[in-house]
Amino acid sequence: MRDKSIVNLICFFTFLVASCSDNSSVNQILTNNERKNALYTDLIWEEATPASVGIDPALIENAFAYALADETYTQAVIIIKDEKLIYEKYRDIAANELDSWNQEITSLLEYEEVILLAELQDAFINRDRYSLTTSWSTAKSFISILIGIAIDQGYIESVDESVSTYITEWSNDDRDQITIRNLLDMRSGLPPLCAGGYRPDNELETCVSPSSYGGDLVQVDNQLDACINRTIAETGVMQPWYQTWYVGEQTWEKGYLLYSNCDTQVLGELLFRVTGRNLQSYADINLFSKIGFEGYWWRDKEMNGQSNGNYLAYCCLDATARDFAKFGQLILNMGLWGDEQIVSSSYIEKIKNIIVDSVVEEDGSNYSYGLTFWTLDSVQQDDGTMFPSANKVHSAIGTDGQYVIIDFENNMVLVRNSLYYPMQFSSFDRKMIATGDLNTINYPLTLPFGWFGNYSSFKPSTFLYLVSKSLQQ
Repeated sequence: MRDKSIVNLICFFTFLVASCSDNSSVNQILTNNERKNALYTDLIWEEATPASVGIDPALIENAFAYALADETYTQAVIIIKDEKLIYEKYRDIAANELDSWNQEITSLLEYEEVILLAELQDAFINRDRYSLTTSWSTAKSFISILIGIAIDQGYIESVDESVSTYITEWSNDDRDQITIRNLLDMRSGLPPLCAGGYRPDNELETCVSPSSYGGDLVQVDNQLDACINRTIAETGVMQPWYQTWYVGEQTWEKGYLLYSNCDTQVLGELLFRVTGRNLQSYADINLFSKIGFEGYWWRDKEMNGQSNGNYLAYCCLDATARDFAKFGQLILNMGLWGDEQIVSSSYIEKIKNIIVDSVVEEDGSNYSYGLTFWTLDSVQQDDGTMFPSANKVHSAIGTDGQYVIIDFENNMVLVRNSLYYPMQFSSFDRKMIATGDLNTINYPLTLPFGWFGNYSSFKPSTFLYLVSKSLQQ
């Protein structure tokens, strides 16, 4: 039976999902027109035709038609090749997607919040290159780059350093063996956390079922402290949060991959402690301002924390699709932006080397995960071709289909974002509130999973395959 709290409905569908300056003015929402008039340029590439970089115009159009088809819930798609903006498209909510939205509203007519729900429909129209998208877990990859910058600046010795050097709560037990790299690789040995049901007084506790999206943190006010207070999980036994995620019944062993929002949340606190700046401030100074990235990071509802709340390192960075493309371009450029080395090339080399250093072997997979970056799965396409080759194409990935794909071989960056609306009904400070009634919710709403609980038909490997077919050899 449907819960009569609309917010609980949202949270039920999003609990599996898998964050601003000290000056609160940075959190204000800019309208599209205001963003157009902002004192920064969002175009750092030369605009070029597909043919000028060896791309067949008709075939690339086919690729974008696939990515923007109805029921993909796509808001933005961009391709950058040879440091040129080749193609970008944006769209509003499509016909079938709108029908699904309206059916959902109709089914909720008995609830008083339906007026607000109807108003939300307008949030998914008039989308263009000035419209915000959100990161979900692609924010984890930003944390990785910020760790690299902190190493370059001497705040951190290396990724092989013990986390307990900075998270001193871990210094007097076996957690002192956990390295920064372990957290970046999601191989810390610490269990995932989930909120204990849908109640305003939620607390985080060890997940009692497989947690393929990294655990459910959004239901609680403080999304950091419990992540720090975890203890290493027992090995050699069946763990309920692991046994069916990979290959069914399998014991939990040391060094296994376990995707965990908490691991990255701890890294956000580590950066705060070593630099003395919260994530937004540190990123603004050392990354965002360098590449012309206008980003807004969400925080939890903790009244104290890092800065009137703890920044959500594991998710929830709002920016335009072009901004996310800039991030991909920085990585493709081996950390170089113009004549400035933003992050060392040696750190980017480590990211490239996850295809050797971080192959996921415990479940017989053919992908890698390391330093919070993925390689795309090799998938059988409609013509029978397996594509891409295993452990070949790197990507930052977030739920509901947020992708920053970095194709080193073809010198390309591809970005895809889903339809997004920052629901800020309680305040405009991007402090997450995922419980209560709809009038007080603050939540980064994406479609379709974030609302309907089903998945988009968009497949990154298929899109990349169609793009690859347009490359004229």
